[in-house]
Amino acid sequence: MLDELYQEVILDHYRSPHGKGLREPFEGETHHVNPTCGDEITLRVHLDGDTVADVSYDSVGCSISQASASVLYDLVNGKSVDQAMFALDEFSRLMTGKGETEPDEDVLEDAVAFAGVSKFPARVKCALLSWMAFKDAAIRAGAKTTAEATSGEAND
Repeated sequence: MLDELYQEVILDHYRSPHGKGLREPFEGETHHVNPTCGDEITLRVHLDGDTVADVSYDSVGCSISQASASVLYDLVNGKSVDQAMFALDEFSRLMTGKGETEPDEDVLEDAVAFAGVSKFPARVKCALLSWMAFKDAAIRAGAKTTAEATSGEAND
């Protein structure tokens, strides 16, 4: 029954994606491709200080990659860079857990629906595509986590 609920969450995000469409302004943009299945995403990040003011994207691909981009938007848009990167780390941990990792629902919200995807290595790349694009675009936009900003270890 829980698997059915999770499948419905993924299908809802696929059918009615949140945040889709490229918008301006933005400081970082990237284009990622999953050559295994042909999923593609162009993703933009707009920062306002240490806040992810907007994430916009245009993508094509399977329901998992499309839904994952929608969930990413919900989880990082309007959050601090630190919160967004923490969500990315938690989602990555879930995806690499091979179905053995217990997701933190408080952090991941709808992204917990992807727990079953982690059992299928070929689909993990689909789910992670937008998240890796977000990380790349955030770095291009000059995002620094609190740890980087205070330690001076960030590359400019």
